[in-house]
Amino acid sequence: MSMFPKKLAVGAALLSATLITTAACAAPARNIILVHGALADGSGWKGVYDRLVAKGYNVSIVQEPETSLEADVQAIRRAIAMQDGPVVLVGHSYGGQVITEAGDDPKVSALVYVAAAVPDVGEGLKDLFKRYPSPTGEDQKPTADGFVMLVPDKFHADFAADLPADQANFMGRSQVLVAAKVFETPNTVAAWRTKPSYGIVAGSDRIASPEMERWMYKRANAKITEVAGSSHVVYISHPDTVASVIEHAAIH
Repeated sequence: MSMFPKKLAVGAALLSATLITTAACAAPARNIILVHGALADGSGWKGVYDRLVAKGYNVSIVQEPETSLEADVQAIRRAIAMQDGPVVLVGHSYGGQVITEAGDDPKVSALVYVAAAVPDVGEGLKDLFKRYPSPTGEDQKPTADGFVMLVPDKFHADFAADLPADQANFMGRSQVLVAAKVFETPNTVAAWRTKPSYGIVAGSDRIASPEMERWMYKRANAKITEVAGSSHVVYISHPDTVASVIEHAAIH
């Protein structure tokens, strides 16, 4: 018996699977994954989470360990694998580097950068901050075992100036220290080269300067939203704006 019909059947099945996958990725995304940055944790996304859930989105918040870029990317890939259908990845600060690396997954339909790092292949955080130094560099201190922290007494002014002092001080005392080697680790993937991207500029950011954010977003051909007067934690102080950008990325 000829194998030709079987080959046609296999080819048709593969084409059908491809068309289904393509159609799924082209559909509006109902799954949102929120990724925190260095020195923070996922609890800061509460305001954005509440607004997106109220609109019917399935929202996941990843608590990546901040022990290495590889471990953090794996945490995101694990979360993506658990989703049914297209996903919008949202990264704050260092979380932008993580979603840039993990965002090549076929399920990912768009990337949203919130006062975030947007490295290219071969670039790491150190390379970006060489171009646009952070004014808070002297307030970042190493630990004896290879991690970095922001001096708690400087956290309000440097990281979260537009939050109430008691909230910012609590964040400073509960900050998640990041492994220093993260700053030296370059990306091997730049998902923004193939995925629609959106960037939110925090207008008074002292961790990553607004100038750096604009430059990275323009390079990534991202649709840019500016929030005047916002600190690095724009996702906490302006949850309506951030949620609106995420929803736009999910729909378009």
